[in-house]
Amino acid sequence: MEIIIISLSAFLVSILTFFSGFGLGTILTPVFMVFFPVDLAIALTGVVHFFNNLFKLALVGKKADREVLVKFGIPAVLFAILGSWLMLHMTDWQPIFTYRGFGKHFEVYPVKFIVSVLLIIFASIDLIPYFQKLQFGKEKLPIGGALSGFFGGLSGNQGALRSAFLIKAGLSKEAFIGTAVVVSTFVDFTRLSVYATRFVNTDLGNNIQLIFIATLSAIAGAYLGNKLLKKITLKFLQTTVAIMLILISIALGAGWI
Repeated sequence: MEIIIISLSAFLVSILTFFSGFGLGTILTPVFMVFFPVDLAIALTGVVHFFNNLFKLALVGKKADREVLVKFGIPAVLFAILGSWLMLHMTDWQPIFTYRGFGKHFEVYPVKFIVSVLLIIFASIDLIPYFQKLQFGKEKLPIGGALSGFFGGLSGNQGALRSAFLIKAGLSKEAFIGTAVVVSTFVDFTRLSVYATRFVNTDLGNNIQLIFIATLSAIAGAYLGNKLLKKITLKFLQTTVAIMLILISIALGAGWI
């Protein structure tokens, strides 16, 4: 059942990435978390996200702006290492609090709590008008790259911050999309390299079939999104997904999932 749910989610979300404010990892990460431990869920999402980005790289990567890649991409990669390292070590921390409710005992671990808070923040960006209009000048590109890379490594969520900083870089639509894809791909490669130190201690190898099917689904969604939906904005759907993300994040932060 998890293969069907995750693959369908990967397909639909991959379509959305071409015309909504969400990235693939933002929505796919909590879907994986329903079925897997947090560290494994982030790693699995990272693998699917990386191969999907490779496909998108072939589609639009050549349009990337080299100057912006240097100013934004290098800090993003460096801080992705820091975020990934922190995420791996947080999985060894003890629960920050425990409680009883509905006749059950719940434990809230730091990594789940922090990821849930980040998901709520990034989902809220598409609900609150102030965040939608939040943009930064071109001189802030290195700072934006550092923040985007750090949170990408920590939780897999980098799209919202990346867009907020790149939107003011004076890029054409094609260059904006191409630059975002290139940066995202390098951040994914960086964090997966760090995560790999723990892959041998997880069930990643036992989920190759799931990764393969979910990746193909995401690629199919990216292809369809690139061909048919680049000019479509589904605000209602975007808002609905944001609300669902917040509800899932609350459940994650409360230790229910």
